[in-house]
Amino acid sequence: MRAEHEAEAGTGAEPEPGAEPGAGTAAGAGAVAGAAGAGSAGAPAAGAGAAAPEAAKSRRFPSITKDTARPEGHGRAAPGDALAARQWPMLSVLAATAVGLLLTALGHPRVGCLVMGVALIAASVLRRVLPQVGMLAVRSRFTDMVTYGLLGVAITLLALVMEPKPVLDIPFLESAVRFTVR
Repeated sequence: MRAEHEAEAGTGAEPEPGAEPGAGTAAGAGAVAGAAGAGSAGAPAAGAGAAAPEAAKSRRFPSITKDTARPEGHGRAAPGDALAARQWPMLSVLAATAVGLLLTALGHPRVGCLVMGVALIAASVLRRVLPQVGMLAVRSRFTDMVTYGLLGVAITLLALVMEPKPVLDIPFLESAVRFTVR
């Protein structure tokens, strides 16, 4: 049974310890060849052996994944310099983040954090709207949107409750900080 399943999946069956060499794979390949050759009446036995390697290759996905799927932005859609043109979403998010870091370093932390948070929220929106976003595509579309969105909202909220003179007042936040600092 295992040999048949692996022959269908195209992975090849490992012979069991103590079994004759080729006994496990021949039975599976013969079963697959028999199933493939069932439509031809009177097919010779020698022909079934030649059809076995062809029938062992299946288009089904293997039952055990051996690699991860490439992100959507990996392929070469255009030759030469056109490849760099697809990277504008990632470059714009990086540029906005660099501006936010620069503003933070120059003494405007609230504005800098707001710019970085908005850049991540924009990355989430770009990932949802655009079909190809280049290197902005890291994981699946849903995972990227949720990750960029949550980080952007968290950084934006952090900028809004930042001292001195917070723009947003969250009542339980002060008591939570006092409870943890005790």
